[in-house]
Amino acid sequence: MNPKLDEVSPKLEPSLIVIFGITGDLSKRYLLPALYHLFKNELLDSNTELIGITRQNITLDELFQDIKFGTTDAKIDENDARQILKTKTSLFHMDLNNPEDYDKLLQKMNSQEEQKGICLNRLYYLSIPPQAYSSVIRLLGERNLNKSCQHDQAQTRLLVEKPFGFDLNSAQELVNTIDQSFAEQQVYRIDHYMAKETVQNILTFRFKNPIFEAIWDNKHIASIEISAKQKIGIEGRATFYEPLGALRDFIQSHLLQILGIVAMDQPEHMDSQHIHFAKQALLERLEAVPADKVAERTLRGQYEGYREEVKNPGSVTETYAEIKIFINNERWQGVPIKLITGKMLDKHETEICVTFTDKDDGSSNHLRFRIQPNEGIELDLVTKKPGYSQDVKTTAMNFSYDTEFAHDGHPNAYERVLVDAVRGDHTLFATSQEILASWRVVQPVLDVWKNKSDDLVVYKPGASAPSRHL
Repeated sequence: MNPKLDEVSPKLEPSLIVIFGITGDLSKRYLLPALYHLFKNELLDSNTELIGITRQNITLDELFQDIKFGTTDAKIDENDARQILKTKTSLFHMDLNNPEDYDKLLQKMNSQEEQKGICLNRLYYLSIPPQAYSSVIRLLGERNLNKSCQHDQAQTRLLVEKPFGFDLNSAQELVNTIDQSFAEQQVYRIDHYMAKETVQNILTFRFKNPIFEAIWDNKHIASIEISAKQKIGIEGRATFYEPLGALRDFIQSHLLQILGIVAMDQPEHMDSQHIHFAKQALLERLEAVPADKVAERTLRGQYEGYREEVKNPGSVTETYAEIKIFINNERWQGVPIKLITGKMLDKHETEICVTFTDKDDGSSNHLRFRIQPNEGIELDLVTKKPGYSQDVKTTAMNFSYDTEFAHDGHPNAYERVLVDAVRGDHTLFATSQEILASWRVVQPVLDVWKNKSDDLVVYKPGASAPSRHL
């Protein structure tokens, strides 16, 4: 069961959702199934329409035929699902580098509004390779597609998928390019991990449970670890992954954004603006790893067979990365924070582990936020075993979304991202300054790794991690 329209506030206004790269893997695997579920559950206004941008000579039937509509519903008629999307979608063939094609796209949007007799919000979703972002964004601005509808009565918004740049300099250049065409309030930088229920629940858990907020500091917490481990490899995405690597792909984006939520101070108000103020303040206090400490505080690895997979026998792209960082503020001074990600490991798991300080007898408590799979929150407590002895054991107090909200359900990350973008809620989206603050943390590591390759540890697929740990 998903929330219905009357549970979503504010009401979603009618929109034109323009997907650049509608035939791509991301669109077919995530966006279109998410949009189907939103239409099916009446979470989008009935006048909302999709325009799919493509260079391919493809029909709607061909586009939708290989989409898998994953759902929590007991039964689903995939033919009916495709039909629902077909009635809402039109294809527009264009060359992304041709300015005149942007004029034609503007004419098409104006025509659809005239047919409906209403103004529609315009939402541009860039599901395209990141190297094409700058050109498309510049042309959207130059050809006046960054404006409101033709009657100046609607909003125009830009959704950009990660990666946001390749390093600090390119990220700054991308920010400058976007700023020339779109105002900051029009831009939505997507991090689908921030839309996961457990990540969102961290704020509620911290600030609505005084017992934890009172001990959320370096006096009571010994360390924090945020990890995203995968059993899968790069799944044929060599062109995307080879120039990127694990540090850029997950740590710079997802894990540092999650850390911002975990460690930030309580916002003055729990609204989008103040949450971003608090998160940015935290990210700006993160200490970049000094160049002379990179070997000590980082680890990179590559699974066996990766070089053959990407057809590059000299590749030093990391498929595993660990980085240890510190926060330079009073609350967290001295607390080590470890960020870990890797592919082809022994488990598929994303979680946050907060380790509280040990007592004199060595006992400690661990608090885990399970982001995936089996979303939930787990607290390890030391308890006495039954009997006459004083023997103890660790017992887990476990909150599970599947158990607690079995009949409620919740939207997947891409559904939540789309709903929030349509209704203009920036809470789950990174600001330009947050992006740049994240790049500043990892840039010294990237610089050292670029000029040094003998520290790459090769590990076997299915390993728990490379042999050396920080």
